[in-house]
Amino acid sequence: MTSSSPEPPPAAPVPSRPAGANEERELKFALAEPLDELRRRLTGAGAHLERSAARECNWVFDRRDELFGSSRLLRLRTDGSGCRLTFKGPPRFEEGVKVRDEIEVGIGHAERMRDLLVRIGYRVVRRYEKVREEWRLGSTVVALDHTPIGDFVEFEGAEAAAAATRCGFDPAHAERRSYLRLYEDWRREHPDLPPDMLF
Repeated sequence: MTSSSPEPPPAAPVPSRPAGANEERELKFALAEPLDELRRRLTGAGAHLERSAARECNWVFDRRDELFGSSRLLRLRTDGSGCRLTFKGPPRFEEGVKVRDEIEVGIGHAERMRDLLVRIGYRVVRRYEKVREEWRLGSTVVALDHTPIGDFVEFEGAEAAAAATRCGFDPAHAERRSYLRLYEDWRREHPDLPPDMLF
């Protein structure tokens, strides 16, 4: 009688999204009008201010272009509410809305996290800053961003398209590029600018 090795257990199915990931749904628009005018429109639409303007500092990490080259992002951010480490998957678009898998965790010490990432082989490849204030319109977060290359508004949430339309924006005309890509294109037109988008 011959003995046979036990059958290996079946492989676990690969999840379509990373465990613990949220789905970010976002629309971004460049503003031709002053931010005060948009604030009046938001108030008229029933939105309320949720977080006053605060400066954001962002560090983007990569390792041999393994993330940026595939449209993924690993970012450490500090702002008026603390520090967060965020991973974003590649974007896809659904009726103009940018959709990305996102995992975000709060971090107690930004400098220690930067040191940890460097020690495991990552390096800071880009930095960018902006001043952001956040409003809420129903279930949608509306972010007003003042940046070195102009002012923008972002609508984030499951009802982003409806909220944007309510405020007078056409989702079909949303800006598809990230702030990093926008700044890269801006630098092509202004080659004397530094590599990082800083105030």
